[in-house]
Amino acid sequence: MKKLRRAAERGFADHGWLKTFHTFSFAEYRDPQQVHFRALRVMNEDWVAPGQGFGEHPHHDMEIVTYVLEGQLEHRDSMGHGEILKPGEFQRMSAGSGITHSEFNPSSSEPVHLYQIWLFPAVKGLKPSYEQRPFPESGRQGQWQLVAAPPDDRNHAHGKPLTIQQDARIYLANLAAGESLGRPIATGRHVWLQVLRGDVEVEDLALQAGDGLALSDESDLQLSSRSGAELMLFDLA
Repeated sequence: MKKLRRAAERGFADHGWLKTFHTFSFAEYRDPQQVHFRALRVMNEDWVAPGQGFGEHPHHDMEIVTYVLEGQLEHRDSMGHGEILKPGEFQRMSAGSGITHSEFNPSSSEPVHLYQIWLFPAVKGLKPSYEQRPFPESGRQGQWQLVAAPPDDRNHAHGKPLTIQQDARIYLANLAAGESLGRPIATGRHVWLQVLRGDVEVEDLALQAGDGLALSDESDLQLSSRSGAELMLFDLA
């Protein structure tokens, strides 16, 4: 079963300093048909104006991942981290028993374009933690690049993905124009595909930037791109 979530159908808010699209219900946007998909709770695409951002605010019991497409994002939190997130880097914050943080665009002239994603954790009340790491673009050209996985994933032995406290794996992929890519889906697993940039075709479905596709009870995913694409994929229990 495939369920398409068009970019134009998402919730939208324009706060002047922030333009944001909500795939699932968030803040003042409420849609009882679009609350979450499996453990995937929030899929926000944001544009933050120069010198603006999210002031210090709390979170608890949520896995929060951030990926910047253009510009830079400055992160500070109550654990003492102060980092600049750039394109090609992936950030994971486990809010656990409680954390406060802020996110700002440090540029005086350029907006920052990013995705912020929340997943329900497998266990509540964990000790908060934070990771940030660059993932070379060469590792996702024409293939799936694993960027986050649960603690027991064997790939952690090679130091590859970030640790996410949920039975979920997150991948990135870049496709050139005319390129195809497939992925098997294990029995009982579910997939969410988010088109970050460009276009892809999945069977008879044409997806553009901002579109999302949920897959359940499917054995594989086969896609191709006419003009090139940047993709994020979630493998979920």
